[in-house]
Amino acid sequence: MTETPPPSKLTATKRGWAAEGRFLDGNAPVDPATRLPPGQHLVKNWPVLDLGQQPDIAPDRWRLQIGGLVDRPGVWDWDVFQRQPRSRIVSDIHCVTTWSRYDNRWDGVASRDLLAFSDPRPEARFVAFESYDGYTTNLPIADFASEHALLADRWEGEPLTRDHGGPVRLVVPHLYFWKSPKWLKRIDFLADDRPGFWEVNGYHARGDPWTQQRYTSD
Repeated sequence: MTETPPPSKLTATKRGWAAEGRFLDGNAPVDPATRLPPGQHLVKNWPVLDLGQQPDIAPDRWRLQIGGLVDRPGVWDWDVFQRQPRSRIVSDIHCVTTWSRYDNRWDGVASRDLLAFSDPRPEARFVAFESYDGYTTNLPIADFASEHALLADRWEGEPLTRDHGGPVRLVVPHLYFWKSPKWLKRIDFLADDRPGFWEVNGYHARGDPWTQQRYTSD
């Protein structure tokens, strides 16, 4: 497994946010008629956030390892990834740092198609992810199987750029965006949950923006 990256200034800042419960707005009503979750503000740009590293992984060197409790483990290279069924989704994204961006157009491989390919065993209840920069995060398998979840290699019709996680990142739009790891390297299907980088640093295990699941105590 890739070594966890050393702490950065952003890491320390966000740990502090978790400790103080910053950005929580407990009095904000949840209006199902609006697209904007409580405590969020709308942006037109796409802010770049990472752990201080942006690995440069050319498509011909990219590999995705699929393992754990699956009947078909394997390693996808770029050619294998491109041969999978292609999907296109349009989704909003919501960052725990309070910004949201509407109508992002993604192309890639639907998580449901990866699930069909790898065939997880019945005891697989969670999914753990590792990125090329050492970042890790976790999801219940039900969230990974969302109809809008995608392993994206294109955004707005163009190849996903390095600063936004190219060549391939996960997109799980119904959760805070730290659950959508950039520079995706490995996916493991597990019987028990395995907290990732931010989850062991005070952030919520699931991260639902509509109920403000920002931090462990939420």
